[in-house]
Amino acid sequence: MKSTAFSLLAAACAVSASPLESRATTVQGFDISSYQGTVDFSGAYGAGARFVMIKATEGTTYTDSSFSSHYDGATSAGLIRGGYHFAHPDSSSGATQAEYFLAHGGGWSNDGKTLPGMLDIEYNPSGSTCYGLSASSMVSWIKDFGETYNSKTGRYPMIYSTADWWSTCTGDSTAFSTDYPLVLAQYSSSISTVPGGWPYQSIWQNADKYTYGGDSDLWNGDESSLQKFAKGS
Repeated sequence: MKSTAFSLLAAACAVSASPLESRATTVQGFDISSYQGTVDFSGAYGAGARFVMIKATEGTTYTDSSFSSHYDGATSAGLIRGGYHFAHPDSSSGATQAEYFLAHGGGWSNDGKTLPGMLDIEYNPSGSTCYGLSASSMVSWIKDFGETYNSKTGRYPMIYSTADWWSTCTGDSTAFSTDYPLVLAQYSSSISTVPGGWPYQSIWQNADKYTYGGDSDLWNGDESSLQKFAKGS
């Protein structure tokens, strides 16, 4: 993902982590923000993409100007879609940011075409890598966001990060590996490890460019499992 001023290309030193569970089938997807003024949703669907994550909010003061048009475009093309929130743990509580996200497009419903919201938590674009928080404080902040989101929607949010950031800023916490699906960013042809005790990643962001717009994502499973995940079943 990209914040308003930062690229994720900083990613990935080697860290101690859990082994990856391989699955025979993946489903192409992608993620976008206002950086992509024009997105070919129909072209993406025709080429096999079935889902897209769309930036909705950042902190408690920023809403993505393209969110509504992107969301409508994705819906019209038949893509499963969801919103994501770029975290600023140094500016307000996790609960406050979850509420802001929910109020500006980050909600979930079990209509089968809406993904649970995603918390994008990564390198600070304008300061300390860990936003000045200790590992234990960061874990508490993420829990505050996630529990608030779950209390309003009945789903835990996905967590997007890199293995390096997760190790550095949460102490490689395993507190989220059971309930929170992992979206792992690593730009390479393959991955061999995932952080934080997760047995596997649910989505792998494998490249920072996708032909039809944004970054490339791969769902770790077949289309049927993606549809079940969206519906919460």
